[in-house]
Amino acid sequence: MSTFMIEPGARLAGRYRLDELVSETSGATLWKATDETLARLVAVWTFAEGFPRTGEVVRAARAASRVADARVTQVFDADDSGPTAYVVEEWVVGQSLTELLAQGPLEPERAAGLIAEAAEAVAAANATGIYHLSLSPSNLMWSAGGAVKVTGIGVDAALRGITAQQPGLADAQGLGRLMYAALTARWPGGEQSGLRPAPVISGRPCEPSQIRAGIPGRLNDVSCRAAFQTHGRGGPLSSAQAIADALADVPRLVPMPTTPAAGPAPAPREQAAAREVGEPAPPRPAARPAGSRRAALRPSPSSSRITKALVGVVALLVFVAVVLGAWTLGSVMSSGGNEAGTTPQDEEEQQASTDGDVELTVLEPAGAAGFNPETGDDEHSDKAPNAIDGDPSTRWNTTGYMRADFGGLKSGVGLILDMGDPVEVHEATIDFGGGPYDFEILMGDQPEQSALTPAAEQSGASGEVTVKLAEPTTARYVVVWFTNELPPDGGGAYRGTINEVELRGNT
Repeated sequence: MSTFMIEPGARLAGRYRLDELVSETSGATLWKATDETLARLVAVWTFAEGFPRTGEVVRAARAASRVADARVTQVFDADDSGPTAYVVEEWVVGQSLTELLAQGPLEPERAAGLIAEAAEAVAAANATGIYHLSLSPSNLMWSAGGAVKVTGIGVDAALRGITAQQPGLADAQGLGRLMYAALTARWPGGEQSGLRPAPVISGRPCEPSQIRAGIPGRLNDVSCRAAFQTHGRGGPLSSAQAIADALADVPRLVPMPTTPAAGPAPAPREQAAAREVGEPAPPRPAARPAGSRRAALRPSPSSSRITKALVGVVALLVFVAVVLGAWTLGSVMSSGGNEAGTTPQDEEEQQASTDGDVELTVLEPAGAAGFNPETGDDEHSDKAPNAIDGDPSTRWNTTGYMRADFGGLKSGVGLILDMGDPVEVHEATIDFGGGPYDFEILMGDQPEQSALTPAAEQSGASGEVTVKLAEPTTARYVVVWFTNELPPDGGGAYRGTINEVELRGNT
């Protein structure tokens, strides 16, 4: 029998410090804890002496740790070999569907996008033989970083001793009920997670479209075919994969998970560690081949056009200067050496002004990434190359936030450009594609917030804007940093977008 005292401040395995009791259910206790080795928040389950399912929970957690989908809450550690058994999971900061529905049902398109993400995550788990079996609105999270998270896969069922003869069907019905709830803010089959029960007619819950006007028939059909296994327009949806396929083409008005960069895939727990809220990670600029920085990217069509135009303008200026110089020389010679009304001081100022006209070239970044140093979550780094590809029809965007002030979670987010080597930047042209935005241009030699300093700023910017730096600045990293608030994206969220960034200066 263990004599270990499970109370706040206790440590498990010499590294997990139990900070705060979150909930306790039938002998299983959930803690908010700190992994002191990796300095990050984690969720820890502990079990009272005599808890009958400790072994099942630990085995289920180990199995769930093999699910690599980023939308499934990751299991970091699980052990029942010592005096105190425990399970360590990812600590997710954000809003559950229960909290989102406290203000009313979601817009139909947003509800569909949210459930499409959840269905894909559950389908990935089901494909490995792992099932949830008890999906509820509290299990579907929109994380602080803007990603969808499904919590409790495998573990919740083991904790409660829930089993099902057809586990895949149980998860499909659970997803259908979640979609029903997202569309109506009601739960079919009774009260659940604080949601009121759905109204019943002839012994059966009403369809979503009978409760709320404006729900597209297709979404109403998918919800009923999954939750109630009705035939609808194509037969019952009896698996998570079938639901994911039925919603595959809906707009993803919730942020999409990022695609891992090329290279060896990390183990699931390493992926989870990189996503952990509160562990800022440096941005991951796209890799470039060895050699000169110019080999990193070929000049884009728009860059080439701009360069040719600049060459033409410079040639014209040189011609005009030659003509003016000849005229001035003739005037001076005819007037005895000094043009009337011109003093030596005037000549010095004119010379200084001429010397200040520096020919600028288009600077080509070696790579780009989302920049979110305050929470460490990725800001769509997979889309960042769209902002430097020379094509304004493609774009990078931040994740979507429920509030304009970055969800009240941080002071700003941005896009970081890695120039490969230090370059001297004079000005930048940024195509936002919309607005308005308040932003700064930050520069530094390290991709860390503390190493970046403001070089320019502008308020109320929309569309394409050109910003001249207060003075030429030399650095390797350049950040377009959104400040204050983001504009609405038209889908119920707030996000920033950049279609294209072009820097000009000297290498």
